[in-house]
Amino acid sequence: MLTGRRYRLDLTPGQAEFAERIGGACRSVWNTTLEQRRIYRRRGAFIGYHDQARQLVEAKGEFGWLAEVPGHCLQQTLIDLDQACTRHSTWKVRWKSRVRNAPSFRFPEGGKITLERLNRRWARAKLPKLGWVRLRLTRPLGGKIKNATVGRDGRHWYVSFLVEDGLAPPERHANPGSAVGIDRGVVKVVTRSDGIFHHRVFARDREVEHAKKLQRDFARTAKGSARRKKAAGRVADLAGRIGRRRQDFAAKTAHALAAGFELVVFEALATKNMTAGVEPRPDPERPGAFLPNGAAAKSGLNRSILDKGWHRIDLATRGRARYTGTYVITVNPAYTSQRCSVCTVVDGKSRESQAVFRCTSCGHTEHADVNAAKNILTAGRAEFAQPRPGVRAGARRPRNRVGRKANRPATAAQATAQTEPELAGIPRL
Repeated sequence: MLTGRRYRLDLTPGQAEFAERIGGACRSVWNTTLEQRRIYRRRGAFIGYHDQARQLVEAKGEFGWLAEVPGHCLQQTLIDLDQACTRHSTWKVRWKSRVRNAPSFRFPEGGKITLERLNRRWARAKLPKLGWVRLRLTRPLGGKIKNATVGRDGRHWYVSFLVEDGLAPPERHANPGSAVGIDRGVVKVVTRSDGIFHHRVFARDREVEHAKKLQRDFARTAKGSARRKKAAGRVADLAGRIGRRRQDFAAKTAHALAAGFELVVFEALATKNMTAGVEPRPDPERPGAFLPNGAAAKSGLNRSILDKGWHRIDLATRGRARYTGTYVITVNPAYTSQRCSVCTVVDGKSRESQAVFRCTSCGHTEHADVNAAKNILTAGRAEFAQPRPGVRAGARRPRNRVGRKANRPATAAQATAQTEPELAGIPRL
């Protein structure tokens, strides 16, 4: 099956500069083609991947900075944009900023990528137009390379190989019939229905204070100065160190869940909605003034939720479930923290505090997160027992490739775009 391998690159100054130019060209192509799609949509027409790919070939003949970039990287940018617009609509796809979006590009042809081992710790890979690049060999590749993605994280460059490892999912889990419910929280990151907690502090108190100081130092620098670049690098280094701890915790927790249970049940949490800001409350008696709305407390809760990496744990478990035969499902999270796991009575007063649950009906007392995890498991067992088309939740979804099927709904609109005379003023690539 397909899996990923990520390694840190050791680029020369010339290679790093060229990689920045490739990422900048891909970002420019993304923004230009996205604006072109929006202009077409405003006038009731459509332009798809194939037309934009033909225009990209013409643009490479006019602009030298596009011609020096590997053409496959630009084509992959168009494919990613087409898939994003198909999945989320043209108006919901975001622009790519030079400041907020780190440069990243993909080489789709794995047959043109060569990997050679130099010694126990280092290897080198030959990438189109970048040449031979050194990488830190932290783990064996373990399969055939399908494609490679190069991106910058902070001040360091990384390469991610998509590898076909030749493994097949097992027909049955090692512990058939085992199941666990997972409650994700802020005080304890993961609480299992069997009473076991998985928790880790990703940013210590001194690191939080140090991050605030680095942010203040960054805010005092002038835009475009060398000091600002160094200050941004220090902020990125600390954020990257905390992010790697979060990623390591998610991988280890996912391994424990997938290896130990055949059924893993999560709550279908809408993290984006849960971390949304609070709307202001205008004061009707004082025009231009606002009433207290608890925005400060809500922002602190939002930071705590995002710090725990709830979605990353879900994704890591689904990825690991492919190798163990584990089923990963989600259930409705409504009233899981207010329902008694023994008598099933729902009462908000039973949740006495963050950690104490005492049922007002039967008197059952338990840790509140463990009680919620048991309710999640009960709901998951009921949903899993219902007859439905059998698709393993941990299996990889087929990639929505650009082609006739993806562009079939837009055929009529595309024909209109090619014959409409009022579209002559739309900019081309």
